[in-house]
Amino acid sequence: MPGSKSLTNRAVLLAALADGPGLVTGVPDSRDTQLMTTGLAALGTRIDDLGGGTRRITPPERPTPAPDGIDCGLAGTVMRFLPPVAALAPGTTRFTGDPRASQRPLRPLLDALEQLGVRIASATGSVPFTLEAPAGLGGPQASIDASTSSQFVSGLLLAAARFPHGLDLRHTGGTVPSAPHIEMTLQALRDRGVDAAWPEPTRWIVRPGTLRAHDEAIEPDLTNAAAFLVAGVLSRGWTEVPGWPKVTTQPGDAIRGVLRAFGARAGFVDDPGQGTGQGVVRASWAGGLRGIDLDLHDASELTPVVAGLAAFAEGVTTIRGVGHIRGHETDRIAAITATLQAVGVSAEPTADGLVVHGAGAGAGVHGAHLKTYADHRMAHLGALLGLVVPGVTLDDVGATAKTMPDFAERWAAMLAGEPR
Repeated sequence: MPGSKSLTNRAVLLAALADGPGLVTGVPDSRDTQLMTTGLAALGTRIDDLGGGTRRITPPERPTPAPDGIDCGLAGTVMRFLPPVAALAPGTTRFTGDPRASQRPLRPLLDALEQLGVRIASATGSVPFTLEAPAGLGGPQASIDASTSSQFVSGLLLAAARFPHGLDLRHTGGTVPSAPHIEMTLQALRDRGVDAAWPEPTRWIVRPGTLRAHDEAIEPDLTNAAAFLVAGVLSRGWTEVPGWPKVTTQPGDAIRGVLRAFGARAGFVDDPGQGTGQGVVRASWAGGLRGIDLDLHDASELTPVVAGLAAFAEGVTTIRGVGHIRGHETDRIAAITATLQAVGVSAEPTADGLVVHGAGAGAGVHGAHLKTYADHRMAHLGALLGLVVPGVTLDDVGATAKTMPDFAERWAAMLAGEPR
């Protein structure tokens, strides 16, 4: 699998704030990563593409403003991780994005930056907006409501060691979703010598200091891998994904337990030949799938492919804790519900997720032309349905370019039994 977008965008950003040059290997050729590196370059970072997924990152002494603008596309990590970096660059930086970007939540992050002395001008409380950074940030205290995205917390923490007073950040709302992504951020900071702590459930502290330059290899993207593992189960066959890390901070690793809960097989086998701490995950059909009740709050990116599993389970599946994905690339609750209904699978939304009435062996399902909503995860769901339901077509499989531009080619190679 290509490298993790979540890990990559953290790695290149931290490298751009480090005390010297560093290499990042295993960088995926995805739109989100390209937007991140282009945005960092606009803020004064030199990024050399050495080929083969390797980038040399040479940080500036201090970030410089980008008055001509930074394009966020539809990437949550770009629109939420780069503004705190721009806050270190006295002057004006503009942020733009795709039309849907203005509908993605951003106000809590902008509020926190304003508390630190940054001036924000935005008509929508989201993209597009203009950021005016002062000569020196205040702080360290700031408080936000991060109940719609953990990326608000991660974005602030990633740049906080370069803030003159560090950051003492408190969350004031409901439960923070996708908390493992915050731990991913903290671990990335600690790996660079930063004093970063999570002393209370709703408080994070980053001390000011130097980010140590080092070289970093990116793990495979386990959330993208989930679609391929589920394909092995729904096709009543098997798939294997090599290079799977034995220990990881990626929430996508939860797919192994989810598959087993549905009644499929999913096992990890060490493979020293792949490198230290890596192995192979194999997922396979085990005679049938059963509906389950599960909370995906910590791994909500898996919701579309898990809904694909649920569509062909016996009985009812309830997915809880994912109400916040209404603010992702599209309203994923509505999109998943409409997609399943389009092929004849009964599903309805709930306040914090959805309920799927599984079709079991597929009675009553039928082909349909499915929308992908410019959302890579919805394209994954459509591709999974097409393995089981004849006559399924997608309006734009190219939406997968957000994290995996060659998804269609990899999918075809998998179906042909040709590892890619």
